[in-house]
Amino acid sequence: MGEKDAKGEGSAKHSEAVKLRRLSDHERTAGGGDGNKHSAKSTKPTEKSDNRKSHKKVKTPKMEPADNHSESVKQEPVDDDFAGKKKGVKRKRIKDEPMEGPSLSTSAPTSKKKNKQHGQEEESGGEAQKKKPKKKTEKTVKKEEGEHSAPKKPKKTKEEIEEARQLKIKKKEEEEQNRWRWWEEEKYEDGVKWKFLEHNGPYFPPEYQPLPDNVNFYYGGKKVKLSVTAEEVALFFAQMLDHEYTTKKVFRENFFKDWRKEMTHEERSLIQNLDKCDFGEIHAMHKAKVEARKNMTKEEKLALKEANQKIVDEYGYCLLDHHKERIGNFKIEPPGLFRGRGEHPKQGMLKKRIQPEDVIINCSKEARVPVPPAGHHWKEIRHDNTVTWLASWTENIQGSIKYIMLNANSKLKGEKDWEKYEVARKLKLCVDDIRNQYHQDLKSKQMGTRQRAVALYFIDKLALRAGNEKEEGETADTVGCCSLRVEHITLHEELEGSKYVVEFDFLGKDSIRYYNKVPVIKKVFKNLNLFMENKQPGDDLFDRLNTNMLNKHLSSLMAGLTAKVFRTYNASITLQQQLKELTNKSDNEAERLLAYNRANRAVAILCNHQRAPPKTFDQSMANLQAKIEARREQLELAKTELKQAKKEAKTKGSSDSKLQTLVERKKAAVKRCEDQLLKMEVQATDREENKQIALGTSKLNYLDPRISVAWCKNMEVQVDKIYNKSQRDKFAWAIDMTEADFVF
Repeated sequence: MGEKDAKGEGSAKHSEAVKLRRLSDHERTAGGGDGNKHSAKSTKPTEKSDNRKSHKKVKTPKMEPADNHSESVKQEPVDDDFAGKKKGVKRKRIKDEPMEGPSLSTSAPTSKKKNKQHGQEEESGGEAQKKKPKKKTEKTVKKEEGEHSAPKKPKKTKEEIEEARQLKIKKKEEEEQNRWRWWEEEKYEDGVKWKFLEHNGPYFPPEYQPLPDNVNFYYGGKKVKLSVTAEEVALFFAQMLDHEYTTKKVFRENFFKDWRKEMTHEERSLIQNLDKCDFGEIHAMHKAKVEARKNMTKEEKLALKEANQKIVDEYGYCLLDHHKERIGNFKIEPPGLFRGRGEHPKQGMLKKRIQPEDVIINCSKEARVPVPPAGHHWKEIRHDNTVTWLASWTENIQGSIKYIMLNANSKLKGEKDWEKYEVARKLKLCVDDIRNQYHQDLKSKQMGTRQRAVALYFIDKLALRAGNEKEEGETADTVGCCSLRVEHITLHEELEGSKYVVEFDFLGKDSIRYYNKVPVIKKVFKNLNLFMENKQPGDDLFDRLNTNMLNKHLSSLMAGLTAKVFRTYNASITLQQQLKELTNKSDNEAERLLAYNRANRAVAILCNHQRAPPKTFDQSMANLQAKIEARREQLELAKTELKQAKKEAKTKGSSDSKLQTLVERKKAAVKRCEDQLLKMEVQATDREENKQIALGTSKLNYLDPRISVAWCKNMEVQVDKIYNKSQRDKFAWAIDMTEADFVF
């Protein structure tokens, strides 16, 4: 049923895609980075239009996997020469300009006539200065730049540009040649992941530095000097004062409870009410540091970048079977306050500092063991080549084990992905038999068998997660299919024109709400009524089933089959079907990319991959709409000019070749404006549709990349229009091995 819904949505939107077939391939680069919106990068600025106006850059929000650990922070140096310019502005030095006060204006250059007027205004005094301050300050900047700023770099010649391009191509080829093509090697025996592993261990965050003497914490209006441990936790809260988390009751209560555990006896006796605490000076200090980081000089940024790179070079790589591989999350997460997703009941709790004594190291016996920080030792050293992690520890909030793993583009991750999608492909061969089986089980005399059949129906048709058993009060109240309670579903004999409708409303993974109204077959509906008889709202819907029982049954039907494999299978098969329905070879590239996004979106909806609308969304859309309106005005102007050119050509006859050339140029200008306008309108539609849908999660974790690569080859679309650089590295195995005739 979930597949049908997804298909239906894609088909309904196909008509809109057909209407947009007038988009020009040439305008991919000229009209605002349509191709880039399919990557995690922001769109490129629109090129200068015919009326010589340039538009501001519109940023597209990034889509990243929700549970990735951040790597080292890299801050690129800002090119001062570039930062001082605006697009479309050429700066000339004006002779004999009077020196004025400093100005930051970078407006467009004025004509000679305006310069003359400017001289007259100076003579007339301050009145003229008030009238036209923009022109005056602009010239001042030119004068100052000419005298004080460093000379501008000369423009590159065509030969230099071509040389740089060839160098880039050569570098890319060398990178490809040096890539470890592990997928062409023989696999190790079952269970063995590697034969040699050596690394330098994790990177620990720096120790806490106490507050300076001029920054204080106040309680009840009185200055209080906190102990170092209590002060550090107070800083965590102060840093978040601008965030809505610190206004939430649960967050504040959890924080205050954990903070008091870090206080001395005297501090606990004094500080008993969070509302009387004043973190103002600490917060102000934090804000000042943030601003200082933003306003760092080019030299400071370069120094920071070099320092970060040294950390990456030392801790960010390992030797796996004597090949250098990048480590994904080599940094231990610093202490702080737990936020969680949604309305997590543990938000505000203290994430304690991880010490080397908490960390288990995994490496090969013949490898050099990582050296722990001075004065510390590791919890344990292991030599287990059946696992893929390099280090592990247990975090204190939920008691879960955290791992340091290799980067997404590593052999270990790639092999795991490949294996996952191959298992999902095998399911295609027996999925019809499995479906027939659970349909028969809906009439079983055993209540447990019936419950398993209904659960499988939901997992198959709605791509629900199986869910895991949780201890009471240990984690957020999130559920999956097997752990649904009576209160999570409502049955409707008839609703909105459909019969036998099940209304779902529960918190799924990461406390993301799952709300859906789904028509089901009559047998499933009757069984649900039966399961709910004589039960309270808080009782389990499937009281004779759990995840282990379900997966054990699935593995008996097919080797390696779990509930998650169903989710991967349904996501991938839905993408393949949607791409087949929504795209044609006669479409231009822009339409094909729009169709791909819509197919991906159908999968994201099926898998309930939601996100909160980006904070900058409204402003970003407003900017884009302003650009659309400006382009419409341009189009009207271009049409008027074309009409006038045609009229002149008709009056003077076809003998005047210059007029005929002018008409052709005006026609081209109209066509260009129409294409750019349509491209922007498509961009606006695409952003609006993606407002609350996270496309990245399914693309990275549930969709077999070979489907996308084969589609790119069939539709003659560059793979880099679908996958960004890091994604191409992650799926290098699929890009290399996939032919155009691949079918999932």
